[in-house]
Amino acid sequence: MSLLSERVLNMSTSATLAMAAKTRELKAQGKDIIGLSLGEPDFNTPDYIKDAAIQAINENYNSYSPVDGYVELKEAIITKFKRDNNLTYKLPQIVVSTGAKQSLANVASVMINKGDEVILPCPYWVSYADIVELFEGVPVEVRTSIDNDFKMTPEQLEAAITPKTKMIWYSSPCNPSGSLYSTEELRALADVLQKYPNIYVVSDEIYEHINFTSEGHASMAQFDDMFDRTVTVNGVSKAFAMTGWRIGYIGAPEAIARACNKMQGQITSGANCIAQRATITALNESPTRVKYMIDEFKIRRDLVLDLLSGVEGFKTNTPEGAFYVFPNISYYFGKTLKGKKINNATDFSLYLLEEALVATVTGEAFGNPDCIRISYAASQEQIIEAIKRIKEAVS
Repeated sequence: MSLLSERVLNMSTSATLAMAAKTRELKAQGKDIIGLSLGEPDFNTPDYIKDAAIQAINENYNSYSPVDGYVELKEAIITKFKRDNNLTYKLPQIVVSTGAKQSLANVASVMINKGDEVILPCPYWVSYADIVELFEGVPVEVRTSIDNDFKMTPEQLEAAITPKTKMIWYSSPCNPSGSLYSTEELRALADVLQKYPNIYVVSDEIYEHINFTSEGHASMAQFDDMFDRTVTVNGVSKAFAMTGWRIGYIGAPEAIARACNKMQGQITSGANCIAQRATITALNESPTRVKYMIDEFKIRRDLVLDLLSGVEGFKTNTPEGAFYVFPNISYYFGKTLKGKKINNATDFSLYLLEEALVATVTGEAFGNPDCIRISYAASQEQIIEAIKRIKEAVS
């Protein structure tokens, strides 16, 4: 009898966290590693949010919080959804969790039965497939390419649907590609789904505010005929530079939200009380207060694209959100670089780590084996030096 469960033995280690751990290990050995692997803003949490946390401590918020979040926070989330997305939710439809990752796991745990299929447009965030499989679902990957900005077409969606399809999970802006779906593109996908009323959508909108377009953000739930079939997932990690505060949330059909509340009550109970109080302030304030970060991310995006255009074998598109580029580097497959054979994106990513001392993440972890993910949540100086090293390592 095995000591460990088949469940955990079959589960992949998060590729992004594994690369971050490898980076820390090499730095501890004295190696000058530039980390472009983690999706973590390099800004500090804004002072007005930190002040709210300090106030909460001084006001002795130290008891267990309600499982699904403080009412005041849920009201702030409802206000945010209405203000930013024109979505109207009620209190029982909101559940606050310990990060958007737990929100996703909650939804999977209460909706997926053994054998249910979940459509994942590739590339997808690294944990989607493993979360689906953890709850005995079947990930169905829909391959997209850099030529159509890594977005699933209505025809591809239609072709992927079977009698076992239960859900579709996607992120917009997308981690890892930075692509985002316009209102028109989401409407076209929703039109396909009108034929299949039992299929639900998980719309991961954690990068919502990091958007470089003039159109703004589009949500699947904004369509009246999709609102009752969509779980909108969001949080404060990315736009507010609050990754370690661990607050995520959902707006969902009430039956799903109540089930997530029930599940969370048996697993973690309520999220951190101080972080929740700080999040009330973060969400109640205008998003324009963090625009300085988004402006800087856009400058960095343009810098990365400009520098990569001078590196042989890197094919890039122009991501419209988040803080990643997802270049196709299949040009190097089958080639030998400084005595090392490059067979796939994992080999290439490890080569860059060892030879250029730059940490990236293999696209294989995101369902696209031809690409690597480069995060530009780093200073301009680090980006310039990192791509200079990459260029030298592959030339």
